[in-house]
Amino acid sequence: MNYDESDSPPAGVASGESLTIEQAIANLHSQDYSLRYYAAWWVGRFRVKEPAVIEALIAALQEESEQTKIGDYSLLRNAARALGKLGDKQALPALIHCLECADYYVREAAAQALEMLGDRDSIPPLMKLLDGGVAVALRVAGKSHLVQPYDSVIEALGTLQATESIPLIAPFLEHSVERVQYAAARAMYQLTGDRIYGDRLVTALNGDNLQLRRSALMDLGAIGYLPSAPAIAETLAENSMKLIALKGVLEHHLAQQASLSLSDEAIQVMNLMDSLL
Repeated sequence: MNYDESDSPPAGVASGESLTIEQAIANLHSQDYSLRYYAAWWVGRFRVKEPAVIEALIAALQEESEQTKIGDYSLLRNAARALGKLGDKQALPALIHCLECADYYVREAAAQALEMLGDRDSIPPLMKLLDGGVAVALRVAGKSHLVQPYDSVIEALGTLQATESIPLIAPFLEHSVERVQYAAARAMYQLTGDRIYGDRLVTALNGDNLQLRRSALMDLGAIGYLPSAPAIAETLAENSMKLIALKGVLEHHLAQQASLSLSDEAIQVMNLMDSLL
């Protein structure tokens, strides 16, 4: 899983700069591309679920501005991310259409947004991005990015419980890019419940690369893999990241418990969290 920094201000924008809801809505309709770009980020960051905001963001995904004609898709990326955070399923058709966008990062943002929306109608178009499988992906692994945002697509399919995608996802366990392997292990655990995939992510916590250890932490938190809790607490990474992962494990475990009393496993995870504070 990629470390999500989408709640950080866009490059070149001061972190303290703010808007009112009325200003944000007005800016989404501005002729100034930079104002629209920032407003799209702002409404997503602050979860502004106004009908006028949803309408403007969907319109932004569907237009071809002078900027997109010259290859600047930054507004589309921010609009897709915001629509995912706002969770309005009116955006579903526009986000699915974005999976065909020429820009890799728009397709990535759309896949992540569709995961957040949680609508199974997005499963077939997401699966289509895995057509061709690992053989195609491996031939382009040396480029600046892959042909498709495989990790985001695979994570979305796992979250959507798309068991029909298992034959497409399984080969990515052997992909040459480790973060894609982790996404595949995460999804396969969600789709099969087989702990072999959770254990594979636990093993990844011992890797040499900090960014990959962070990815494995977030994946374990996302799937709520309870046996990973002690290993998460001992991972060489920031305590804040470990706490996020353990919180995911704890919440997943508590959601599965019928009793209101805390289990021994829940208490163990809470003690591990306390030790990191």
